[in-house]
Amino acid sequence: MPISDCEVRDPRIRRTRHLLQGALRNLMQSKNIEEISVQDITDAATVNRATFYDHYNDKYALLDAMVAGGFHFMLHERNVDFDGTCPSAASAIILATCDYITQIHSNPVECTRQNAFEPLIEAAITTAIRRVIMRGMPQQSATPALSPEIIATTASWAIYGAVKQWFYTPNHVSAEEIVPSILQLIVPILMAAGPVESHTESMAHTG
Repeated sequence: MPISDCEVRDPRIRRTRHLLQGALRNLMQSKNIEEISVQDITDAATVNRATFYDHYNDKYALLDAMVAGGFHFMLHERNVDFDGTCPSAASAIILATCDYITQIHSNPVECTRQNAFEPLIEAAITTAIRRVIMRGMPQQSATPALSPEIIATTASWAIYGAVKQWFYTPNHVSAEEIVPSILQLIVPILMAAGPVESHTESMAHTG
């Protein structure tokens, strides 16, 4: 299985994936994803089909990587790195999720509101959130029955679900206003992995 884009170190692989994702992004300006073929993508990226399949299983895997890559880039730009002992960084992850969902739903090039693609968007973003959380979690959780993977997966879906509901709520409050409320839901989940600061202490850090 091809390695995740965020784990790529070889500049040649990064360049090829950048070309393929850029080609798909450009094609989506004038076509729906169903109308775009792998051949269309490889022609636009000036690579051959064999090269495409060296990196992605199909065009949907490429779309997934494009969405997740954009979210990882946003986290990188903001220097977001989760420390399992301090949930204040979770505030930054929540805010980035709010901003990214707002961005992709307001930009038809990145995503459409079509229900057919919602699972791809959800999977890409929750996987990205889970990856960031997992980096800062202890190897063994404070709750023996729950593995770090279960805790991180639960937290990532909780963040995404709460942010999605916020986004689709008419006349919703600003992202900055909703983050503390969502954080109150997330901290108990993260506490299953080990001791963390209280919500009050966390918000003092983020303020």
